[in-house]
Parts: sequence; structure tokens; C-alpha cells
Amino acid sequence: MKIVIASDHAGFRYKEAIKRRLAELGHEATDLGTDSEAPVDYPDFIHPAAAAVARGDFERGVVLGGSGNGEAIAANRHRGVRCALCWDVETARLARQHNDANMISLGQRMIDEATALAIVETWLTTDFEGGRHENRIRKIDAE
Repeated sequence: MKIVIASDHAGFRYKEAIKRRLAELGHEATDLGTDSEAPVDYPDFIHPAAAAVARGDFERGVVLGGSGNGEAIAANRHRGVRCALCWDVETARLARQHNDANMISLGQRMIDEATALAIVETWLTTDFEGGRHENRIRKIDAE
């Protein structure tokens, strides 16, 4: 799967760990930054990642920050992006299964690294169950 990943300084460490795990799992991960823990403005990195998912350049996207809140808000400003803030495996599973989330946001200050990795793996391996909301989701994305 082609996956874009981006973070601000507060999510940098987990971004690096997630990139390694994605490669181990055989996914093609493209890192749009940041490249250190030096302070940066998260929208400078999150907007390009979300735009790339919205355009269809990537199947999925992972964004990270301190809490993940700002990153999810920024990503969801892009039509066609459904970015879910996840804080455990269950929220990741439901984000895919019920909401067809094509991006997730994680907060490095909110969860431990093992949980972050488990969230990403669960989100990647959970299918959207479709159903009555599927057409509405697709219609809104297309508008």
C-alpha cells in the first residue's frame, strides 16, 4: 500500500518508528517531514500530506503531533479526507470499519510507542464494512 506520513516536531519520534514498521510490513511509505524535533508549524507538513491523499497519490496517510488534534483538524479540511484521531486499537478499528478513514492522526504525548504501532497495524488491516452510509460518504467526497 502507498502511505504518506507527516508530523510536526512533537510527533517526529513516533513518525520514524512508524516508517520503519511500515517498511517491515511491505508498505511504500513516503515521508513529507518534518525531519527533526526542532519546533515547526504542523500545518506546513500536514496539509501537503492530506492534499496528496485527497488527490489519490496515496491510498492512506498517517499524521502525528503532540496530541494529534490539530493534525486531524488540518487533514480533515481537505475534501475526500476522512482523518480519525486514534488513541487505542479500538478507535483505529472503528475508524476503518465504520468510517472508512483514509488517514489517522496520533498524539505522541498521549500514547506509548507500542500502542501507536498497534494502532497503525490495526487500521491498515481492518476493512471498511460498507453498508448504508457508504454511498453517502462517497457522494460527499466527490462533491
